[in-house]
Amino acid sequence: MNGKTSIRSSSIATRSGNRCTPLAALKSKITKKRRNVDTGSSVAVKVEEEEASVSQPRSSAAPLSTGGRPTLHPQAIVQPKTETDTLPLASNSRRRRQLKVEYDRDEDVKTERWEPPDWRKQLGYIREMRSSRDAPVDNMGAEKCYDTEAPAHVRRFQVLVSLMLSSQTKDQVTAAAMQKLRAHGCTVENILSTDDETLGKLIYPVGFWRTKVKYLKQTSAMLQQEFGGDIPDSVEGLVRLSGVGPKMAHLAMDIAWDQVSGIGVDTHVHRISNRLGWLRKSTKNPEETRKALEEWLPRELWSEINWLLVGFGQQVCLPVSPLCSVCLNQHSCPSAHRASPAKKPKAGSPRSPDPSSSFKGKIETESAVKDEKSKEESLPTPISPKIQRRKLKSKVDR
Repeated sequence: MNGKTSIRSSSIATRSGNRCTPLAALKSKITKKRRNVDTGSSVAVKVEEEEASVSQPRSSAAPLSTGGRPTLHPQAIVQPKTETDTLPLASNSRRRRQLKVEYDRDEDVKTERWEPPDWRKQLGYIREMRSSRDAPVDNMGAEKCYDTEAPAHVRRFQVLVSLMLSSQTKDQVTAAAMQKLRAHGCTVENILSTDDETLGKLIYPVGFWRTKVKYLKQTSAMLQQEFGGDIPDSVEGLVRLSGVGPKMAHLAMDIAWDQVSGIGVDTHVHRISNRLGWLRKSTKNPEETRKALEEWLPRELWSEINWLLVGFGQQVCLPVSPLCSVCLNQHSCPSAHRASPAKKPKAGSPRSPDPSSSFKGKIETESAVKDEKSKEESLPTPISPKIQRRKLKSKVDR
């Protein structure tokens, strides 16, 4: 019994099938397994730490472990982006700016301003032909029809009235009507207090004088109610007045207010601009001509171009039968030496011939010609002296 007990106390046997393992051998196996597990886990941890150190840069202040393996600082400092990181953005932005510059250049090419050929040379010749300033517009235009000694608002009103009367009227007739109005008293108050019949006698014989009497009354009433007796200082306000169009508004702004708001285009400016080829496309009315001229003509010439072309149209470039032979632009004007179509007189006017009378005259002339021929045939044919002598000898012989 004592021998069996000592054997059990010195060694503990385990059963693995039919095989028994001593206690020392079991301990050695357990320690080997633990070492293998420790080495595997340490290798795995080392690999994970190295991957973390590669993905996140280690801070310069981060301490190293005693084993030589790097340890991650819990508050790692993130390094700022370098210039190489922003290079792609800079190249993209540079590429966008280049595209924008090219687009702007294309826009400049598309919006290139059109100018008629030789227009500066033609304008210089017109200035030379207008140097004497002896056209009707120079002496009797709207700039010459107001009272220079009147108050400023009265002068501006007289300029507007002269422009309203000048529509479809020669400057000589407009100047005579303005002289009578000024003698009567050309103010807003006097126009309103004058009856229509008297006002009509004062402005007669301007074109459409009856209609202009109504326009003068309506305009004067609006000026007194809305503008305190003065004329508006804008094109929008002027065109609201009765009988005032864009041409009058721009001329009134230039003469009365000394402000260039646009080109005053009348029938002379409209006609000459189309004849000279100063328009990209031919226009049908003065308002279309004004817009076409303002697209290319320099603004500093807008005030001068009206009186230049108006006087030129009154003296040289006439509506019918223009004097192209004395015009300095006859070699560059596309319409030079072309006969203007003459207006045919209306039927029944003193200038128009009577068709019945012309027909009767034609018949009478034809009958007269026939009578003369018959008379000539009825006359005896003249006999020569030799034949007469022969006839006499024959008679004597008998």
